[in-house]
Amino acid sequence: MERITSRRNPLCVHIKKLGTDRGYREKSGEFLCDGLKLLSEAERFGAEITSVLTSDHLPFPLPIDTKVYMTDTTLINSISPLKNAQKLLFTCKIPKNDVRGFAGEAAILLDGVQDPGNVGTIIRTASAFDIKNIILSGTCADIYNPKTVRATMGAIFRQNICNMSIDELRLLKESGVTFIGAALGEDSKVFDEVDLRRSLIAIGSEGKGLSEEVLKLCDEKVRIPISQDCESLNAAAAAAILMWSAK
Repeated sequence: MERITSRRNPLCVHIKKLGTDRGYREKSGEFLCDGLKLLSEAERFGAEITSVLTSDHLPFPLPIDTKVYMTDTTLINSISPLKNAQKLLFTCKIPKNDVRGFAGEAAILLDGVQDPGNVGTIIRTASAFDIKNIILSGTCADIYNPKTVRATMGAIFRQNICNMSIDELRLLKESGVTFIGAALGEDSKVFDEVDLRRSLIAIGSEGKGLSEEVLKLCDEKVRIPISQDCESLNAAAAAAILMWSAK
């Protein structure tokens, strides 16, 4: 097993760029993950692991052709983009996902949810409720931002997630998919009055809500009753309630 001691090693340079540069991730077709928990989930659900950099011996086997390199924690801390870096970093191929065939199932659309922690938490919660298909549109946080990946707690490897433009969403609508938007308004119904089970449930950001383009696609709008003293729910909390209702 090769040992890496310099931050200028090509793999270390590659890892650092994957952690900080979305354009580089998209160009290289890879993303960065950290920790044994995520590595275990990646291996379990068949992710294409391209390299592992670790400061400790692995407690479980990986496919024989997986490239594993040893280093020390100081080097890992210096190239990891995350606070509280763990003892292991690894890279995976970005999967080619397509959610257009989910008709008959509940799915989630995140529209402009910019916080990586919220996006990752929603992906994790969708997995808990067995909602496999998740679409990101607008100015959403990058699915493969290391903060998003960490917040999914491994769900990123078992969910079908992709980005779509507004034009692609319109085509989805034309194919017969029912859009239901979480939005405040006089025409919004209480969420448990609407059948969410076979719909694309659209969640906007806490600050701005759903974009006008997505609102125009919605067949119905729903709201979650909350105290008058509270202005709004966190996007991840709202998504959890609606996904629970859908299932």
